[in-house]
Amino acid sequence: MARKTRSGLSLRILFDVMLALSVTLFTAAMSEVLHETVYFTGHVQGVGFRYATLQVAKEFEVTGFVRNLPDGRVHLEVEGARREIDAFLKGLAEAMPGYIRNTERNGERREPQFREFTIR
Repeated sequence: MARKTRSGLSLRILFDVMLALSVTLFTAAMSEVLHETVYFTGHVQGVGFRYATLQVAKEFEVTGFVRNLPDGRVHLEVEGARREIDAFLKGLAEAMPGYIRNTERNGERREPQFREFTIR
């Protein structure tokens, strides 16, 4: 016979509900990645910036894309672990010294959207 809690629920049912909730929260947390939208300004178009970005991205566990914008900026969408994204952006800055004047970063956690890193 199952033991009952004060509210009348059996401890087994309570345990099963708590386990299911834990698995759901763990799965949701594991399926999300850090996503950052990054804008670069400076002398970043016509200098191989997108190609350099693609090459640097291959050294890290990141996915996303890079593209030129009509206003002269470069737009980057990147997903991965925070450590990987930070190291990737540091590596990109080191690969393109003197070309980047300003970097604007905005991040959030979300479901992964990309499978690889590409130039658009």
